[in-house]
Amino acid sequence: MQGSRIDSRELFAIEREIIIAHGGDNYRLRLTSQNKLILTK
Repeated sequence: MQGSRIDSRELFAIEREIIIAHGGDNYRLRLTSQNKLILTK
């Protein structure tokens, strides 16, 4: 695997949802109650 690796526990240490800004758009990455990830625009 190439590139950086970030543990999801670091991303979701405080909130269950983060906003990712990419190319002028915002994406929402959510951690569900079943511990799954959902990415939406």
